[in-house]
Amino acid sequence: MAIPLREECAREMTASASAAVEEPVAGEPLPVAMPRPATRPKRQPRYHVILWNDEDHTYQYVILMLRQLFGHPPETGFKLAREVDRRGRVIVLTTTREHAELKRDQIRAFGADRLLARSRGSMSATIEPEPTDG
Repeated sequence: MAIPLREECAREMTASASAAVEEPVAGEPLPVAMPRPATRPKRQPRYHVILWNDEDHTYQYVILMLRQLFGHPPETGFKLAREVDRRGRVIVLTTTREHAELKRDQIRAFGADRLLARSRGSMSATIEPEPTDG
């Protein structure tokens, strides 16, 4: 009688899996797991994305941009818009260098504020390393 192909494959797989598992030999020590190193992997350096103030963009523009690019809710967008207006700059994100560069470039490419005729382009943004503790 012919064995269906599916059953034959299942038997071969079971047989090969059983052969791959080695049973410990009496009297031999069991393999010991290597201890994990006590140190943690180094964290990537962090960078701030800085938004710079100007007089060519409205609060509405800043709130909308921060929502679209960073996912900040309107309340957070308003707080950041107020801070950049008062202090001249605001940190909108702290992340890895590559991600910070991407977000800086997205701010720079966001475009002019359509609510102000004098607005000719995007807001300014830069990145800078986050200060380290030591």
